[in-house]
Amino acid sequence: MKTIATLILVCIFYTTSLFGQNNTNNVRISQLFNFGWKFKAGDMPDAQNISFSDADWRPLDLPHDFQIEQPWDKNASKNRGYKTMGIGWYRKIFKADEAWKGKRVLLDFEGIMLHGDVWINGKKIGGTDYGYLGFEADIAEFIKYDADNVVAVRASTGENENSRWYTGGGLFRDVHLVVKDSVSIARHGIFITTPNISNQNAEVKVQVEVAGIQNKQYELEINTKIFSPQGKQVAETKTLAPKKSNLFEVEVALPKVSVANPQLWNCETPNLYSAEVELVLNSKVVDKLTKKFGIRTIEFSKEFGMKLNGKKVFLKGVANHHDLGAVGAAAYETSIARMMDQLKAFGFNHIRTSHNPYSESFFDIADEKGILVVDELYDKWGSIRAWAGRKPWNEIWYSNMKEWIKRDRNHPSVIMWSLGNELQFQEERWNFPTSDWGVTTYRLMDVVAKRYDPTRKTTVAMYPARAGGIIKANPDFKIEANIIPPELATVTEVASFNYVWDDYQTYLKHAPNMIIYQSEAVTNELAAPYFGMDRYKMVGLAYWGGIEYWGESQGWPRKGWNYSFFNHSMETFPQAWLTKSIFTDEPVVHIGIVDSEGESKMWNDQIVGQKIISAHWNRQENEKYNLYTYTNAEEVELFINGKSLGLQKNSDEFRKRNTIYWKDIPYSSGTITAVAKTAGKEVARHELKTTGKAVVLKIETENTNWKADGMDLQYVKVYAIDSKGNRVLTAAGELTFELSGEAKLIALDNGDHSSDDLFSGNKKTMYKGFAMAILRSGQKDSTVKLKITGAGLKQATQTFVTK
Repeated sequence: MKTIATLILVCIFYTTSLFGQNNTNNVRISQLFNFGWKFKAGDMPDAQNISFSDADWRPLDLPHDFQIEQPWDKNASKNRGYKTMGIGWYRKIFKADEAWKGKRVLLDFEGIMLHGDVWINGKKIGGTDYGYLGFEADIAEFIKYDADNVVAVRASTGENENSRWYTGGGLFRDVHLVVKDSVSIARHGIFITTPNISNQNAEVKVQVEVAGIQNKQYELEINTKIFSPQGKQVAETKTLAPKKSNLFEVEVALPKVSVANPQLWNCETPNLYSAEVELVLNSKVVDKLTKKFGIRTIEFSKEFGMKLNGKKVFLKGVANHHDLGAVGAAAYETSIARMMDQLKAFGFNHIRTSHNPYSESFFDIADEKGILVVDELYDKWGSIRAWAGRKPWNEIWYSNMKEWIKRDRNHPSVIMWSLGNELQFQEERWNFPTSDWGVTTYRLMDVVAKRYDPTRKTTVAMYPARAGGIIKANPDFKIEANIIPPELATVTEVASFNYVWDDYQTYLKHAPNMIIYQSEAVTNELAAPYFGMDRYKMVGLAYWGGIEYWGESQGWPRKGWNYSFFNHSMETFPQAWLTKSIFTDEPVVHIGIVDSEGESKMWNDQIVGQKIISAHWNRQENEKYNLYTYTNAEEVELFINGKSLGLQKNSDEFRKRNTIYWKDIPYSSGTITAVAKTAGKEVARHELKTTGKAVVLKIETENTNWKADGMDLQYVKVYAIDSKGNRVLTAAGELTFELSGEAKLIALDNGDHSSDDLFSGNKKTMYKGFAMAILRSGQKDSTVKLKITGAGLKQATQTFVTK
């Protein structure tokens, strides 16, 4: 069986340094360059110069999103999250180590949002024209060893039209300083695959790209040791690099090795192996790099959709943008991990990176947690309204693809490359005319994808258009004549469609060889996109905007997309329990009370919207309420204060399945209970209680091993509680947060997507009885204390120890 194997990240060994975390193995140094920056909003003439004074600039540590700090502006673009566009400058002073002399000294920026430029000691050294991807620059010739060195970065969010959603701004991902020999492993230069796998044996193939041997007569040996997930060496392979090459960087394939009784990577047991690669020149190790990878197989077919390690797996996912709630686009590992943990708890196994490459840490964490990822490069191909690049798309797509695929190709979590989103609805908007709805463009891009990774399939997500670019809004649209798949979808290796799941069987009549993946499903159709698909033969689905995100607002005062299962702080809407009922075998029942019918509108040729549903039983006397019970049981019986209101069976009709509607339920103070039954026996229950007045604050924390590394976050959730210990979801009131110790309060949130408040300061009003503090650790072991107070409420305190 064929597969891809995977690689993850540079192995990091920690010591203390001027730069923070320091990775050193004597031959290669990789120092996290996130600490000790200064920032100033606005464009600063000459800020790149050494003599420029930044005395009044704000000190901060990366990652940082300067746009999330800006005021919400009703007159700004709703697509860009009601934030104005602008410029931000960063500066950092550092001293060079004498040991770096004669080495390559690289600054590695993982991204600058939306695009940006970098200077060292007044000399421009590089930048990025597509901020979702990074770059490195050799600064060795510009470094001063007898004086301070100054790095300056200018970041721009571009114009309103440069994106269709909130992007954030600035140095939103990690920066590293890398010191290595001139003969070294190239950037993203290790590629690990597992061409053949059985239960008894896995074949592992390692390719190493070597830099610095062009036209040199070197005796260079490449050694690789393979370690099991438990850290035991299980294989070793070595070879010699070419003694002479005219290539600047040379790809060298090592002899294949076998790993006995492989521990496979999958969603339930995401086992990760390590490959330790050494370059040995004249009996001396000149470079060493350790990468993690997974052993697993991925297969696609029109007959079964997708198999992971020979077992059918249906993708149950979300398609979202890259922001992370109150921290904006700043790529904190803790924020990413808690998001994935919540999704997994509700049965999700998949994320589509809509519509751009996410951070490197995102893929590391997906590998560790067993999340399957469709990795996407672009929104459209250079469309005037959507293009996030500084240069024209057709000038930089190739370099973007090379960086993207080489960066991500070894992650076991990545199962497919998506080259673009919402193509084929207006011909040739990407200024690369081929007059065939992008078919030739895709084929060119596919060749490049296969050059750097021949192991994965490629796809392009289709806007809900049909052959000839026909959409429902066309006055001559006819269901009988126009339900024909887009030309581009019929040639991609996997046919990805945004929505229109009810057209798939008709599509297959025209193109029976398509392997179908629903790259976006709407949340307002609830379980229908899941149950309406042929789950035995199709790949899976990703609910669009399953988590609230900033931008693409459907109207002020909402700051973004909120037709979701989880709010932006990862608290659940009742509809999230519907996803758990369809995605898991665990017996589920959950009550959701209809507060209003919400809204429904046409968006992207698709009806979207969401009813406003909550889960509390503090209602008006003598009023009647409509409600839902979400369940995967056969039937549900509803009780109010112990009195049965009847029993309803779960529907077999896929548009209603797992969603039982109860109309005109009379309110009575006390308890409303839903009892789910299968084969006549209770399998689950859920109850809501009428609560009293909120009298106390209750704290819940998530990070049980809060590290004093300057990067780790602690999310502190605060709930209003009545005298009987019940959460009061109707409570409001302002809370004050007081923090002491080696930690920073970087954001306060309450999950209200319509609030005009920012996330800074030390005060936050509760929303639906909830607020949340996000703390960032310092770089020293510390006792951290947090006190939270509110008028009329017993205060809450929490003590943490960071190490």
